Amino acid sequence: MKLFEELKWRGLIKDVAGEDIEKKINDEKITFYWGTDPTADSLHLGHYSSLLTAKRLSNAGHHPILLVGGATGLIGDPRPTAEREIISKDVLNKNLEGIRKQVDKIFDGKAEIVNNYDWIKDFNYIDFLRDVGKYVNVNYMLSKDIINRRLETGITYAEFSYTLIQGYDFLHLFENKNCILQAEGSDQWGNITTGLDLIKKKTGKDAYAFTMPLVLDVHGNKFGKSEGNALWLDINKTSSYELYQYLINTDDSMCESYLKIFTFLTPEEIMKIVDEHKKNPHLRIAQTTLAREIITDLHGKEEFLSAEKISKALFKGDIKELNSKQIEEGFAKVPHFEISEVMNIVDLLVNSKITSSKREAREFLKNNAISVNGEKVNDENIAIDKDMSIENKYVVIRRGKKNYYLGEIKY
Repeated sequence: MKLFEELKWRGLIKDVAGEDIEKKINDEKITFYWGTDPTADSLHLGHYSSLLTAKRLSNAGHHPILLVGGATGLIGDPRPTAEREIISKDVLNKNLEGIRKQVDKIFDGKAEIVNNYDWIKDFNYIDFLRDVGKYVNVNYMLSKDIINRRLETGITYAEFSYTLIQGYDFLHLFENKNCILQAEGSDQWGNITTGLDLIKKKTGKDAYAFTMPLVLDVHGNKFGKSEGNALWLDINKTSSYELYQYLINTDDSMCESYLKIFTFLTPEEIMKIVDEHKKNPHLRIAQTTLAREIITDLHGKEEFLSAEKISKALFKGDIKELNSKQIEEGFAKVPHFEISEVMNIVDLLVNSKITSSKREAREFLKNNAISVNGEKVNDENIAIDKDMSIENKYVVIRRGKKNYYLGEIKY
């Protein structure tokens, strides 16, 4: 299976421009680009599929360019519903640097990273209208889906002009870096075709492009910041454990698709895993493989093993098997409280609001419904001190089967 055929098999090809694009991708060494606006200081899982597609092309010998939109990010591309919030130049530059570091890590420093602000800033308004605007018909712009959908509710001139800048980006890279191919998510097809058209009109030459279908969850939602369900590639924003939990709970119906999109496993390896998973779905072989491949690629094997250990420890209640860092990851979203002195368990339960009264605390203890660091506690006279903590720092309280609380020693 050649590269283009494999991309299609993985479900990574939707729209295509250029009659001999397959030959270019399969048999030649070309320069290609994909882009993103720095609207946050980290990319997320929605970007990751595009990054991996670019990495597949790079591994085949093609030269990758990531365009980070320092110029377009100041405007914001049109959304289907409303105009994007304008961000400051300081925030944008901070975001740009964060993205640059992530891409350098994922591509082992092999991706060329460019900022479209570097060439857009040199344009004055009249020159831009003459050199770009003159070649793009307004009727053509109005026919683009994202713009057309906003006409009823209203679209600003800045948003309307966004496609001109992105179109010029392709022309600039085509002329200055011999970049002949653009690859993006399918929501960018309208902007891509502006660039293809501009290149043809300005140079008389053809360029190439393909889009990838947007990756959706089982409910049909995008993985993205605007959707409110972003899984960040920055480990400090989404821990390996959080990412593991999401992936290990992937719906069975999505596993085959995600394995094709998000891993470098061969088609034969993927289909073997899918077959094994169908025979024994309760073992979650596909989900575990997905989590292992993604987390290892992003953060390393040790992070995957740690995330897996946290998950198994919490399932079994073996809290003492975890170190303080793993405790922080595993209980990041449970209620936290401070322990400022040695305290009787009943007083601790009341003061930390785990129970509403001493009477209720005693009832929970009597009914074996309270655990401290994974061990049942029913003695109401026991004192909670540093000796009972994990690494002299944390005490994990469980009330009932599912209610966890994290106490931090502060004395």
